[in-house]
Amino acid sequence: MSATFAPLHVYSHYKTGATLFCMKRFLEWIGLKEKLHEIKYQPPHVSRGDIWWASIGENVGSEINGKSVLFSRPVIILKKLSHGFYFVIPTTTQLREGSWYIPFRQKERSMVACLHQARAIDYRRLSSKLGTLDDEDFDRVKKGFSALYLN
Repeated sequence: MSATFAPLHVYSHYKTGATLFCMKRFLEWIGLKEKLHEIKYQPPHVSRGDIWWASIGENVGSEINGKSVLFSRPVIILKKLSHGFYFVIPTTTQLREGSWYIPFRQKERSMVACLHQARAIDYRRLSSKLGTLDDEDFDRVKKGFSALYLN
C-alpha cells in the first residue's frame, strides 16, 4: 500500500509549548538522495573547522532536518575520516542552550553547533563552503564534543 499524501506531523515547540504542524518531505528527499548518489566528481578540498552547506536530508523524529530544495544546512567539518568521507556537526541559527550546543559566530551571524546531531557524511552531500571557524571557536566545539561523548 503506497501513500499518495505527505504525512502531517504534530510537534510542540520546545520552549513555548505551541502546537506546530509540519509536512514531512520523505519522497522528495529520496529523489534528491538518488541524484546525489549518482554524482561523479572529485571530493572538494575540505579541512577541519570548515563550514559547508550539506544536504543532510529529511530525517526522522528529533533528528535535525535540512532546509530548502537541497535539504541542506551548514555543517562543521570535525574530522576527515577518509578520502571524501567526513564527520560533521550540523548547525542552526536558532538559539539553544545546554551541553549539546556550542554557540559561535560566522561572518557576523550567531550560530550554534548541535553536538547531539553529529554524523558521518559522504562528500556528495557537500555543496558549497561558507567559511572556517576561528581557532578559538573550533577548540570550543571540539571540547564540547569530547565532554559530551568521550568523558
